[in-house]
Amino acid sequence: MIGQVALEEHRGEVVESEWSRGDVWAIVLAGGEGVRLRPLVRRVFGDDRPKQYAALLGAQSLLCQTLDRVSLLVPAERTLVVTMAQHAGYVAREFAQRQRPVVVAQPCDRGTVAAILYPAHRIAWTAPDATVAVLPSDHLVGSDAAFMAHVGEIAQWVDRHPEQTVLLGAQPTSPEVEYGWIEPAGYLGEVASGPIHAVRKFWEKPSLVTASAGLAAGHLWNTSVVVAKVSTLLALGRAGLPDAADRLARIRAFVGTPDESAAVHQAYQLLPRANFSRAILEACPDRLVVSRMPPVGWTDLGSPRRVVEAASLLSAPPAWASEFAPLD
Repeated sequence: MIGQVALEEHRGEVVESEWSRGDVWAIVLAGGEGVRLRPLVRRVFGDDRPKQYAALLGAQSLLCQTLDRVSLLVPAERTLVVTMAQHAGYVAREFAQRQRPVVVAQPCDRGTVAAILYPAHRIAWTAPDATVAVLPSDHLVGSDAAFMAHVGEIAQWVDRHPEQTVLLGAQPTSPEVEYGWIEPAGYLGEVASGPIHAVRKFWEKPSLVTASAGLAAGHLWNTSVVVAKVSTLLALGRAGLPDAADRLARIRAFVGTPDESAAVHQAYQLLPRANFSRAILEACPDRLVVSRMPPVGWTDLGSPRRVVEAASLLSAPPAWASEFAPLD
């Protein structure tokens, strides 16, 4: 079983919140190649487009569905979509008939550490007091409004606790080994949708034995959604990978000059490839807190099996769904 409740075909109403202020930004991760989903995408669309540019579960691509969700609280001018330079054609088609967010095109793939820290630096150079929500573009959410309302509550809590980095955790339904797992610790506070806890330990893609123990112990799935002050997020990056964080910070001296593109390219060439969950979150659990996400119908669409299962939960499944058995 995936997610927490049966998925609804719902694009929520605009969320009224004190959080809708000028110091809140969103980083939407859309730079992956979607290798695991490539067989399904190829069979449905006849090409190898990355999954975020595929309209797998509805009329819009996963990326546009994500941006519609984010727009309930964060306007396009404060939304940074992190892509790859080689995705320029896909990006142009995505935004040909809709408002264009800020597109951050990475020159090469250096993993999610760079994909998160580079746009975080760019936000900090413009709005050093910003609160940032990091959101992947390969999730399906049944209730967009409820999900973004929760993100908004967490952002308000972060304003009162600017030293904290909040992970959104989901209630697990199986010992999933492809997710990160979070062990909550002591109670730290409350938002309307539930308590916030310290994090005792974080495991990225644990063994089946560890995942089964976590399920029995009441641990949470990591949704890869992070909310923090931009300065706190960058400090977390420095704690986990100081050399990478410093190299990205050096780009600032070239912003707005003819050498900016070359500086970005050089920085990326020298960066190690690193996964944010493994290199940062797993290494720094004492710097993290976790909020259990309310039942909003969340699922990660990282594998063909999850996409097929998600399609089967929709009241009007896409035409291709009946032709597919799980592919992994």
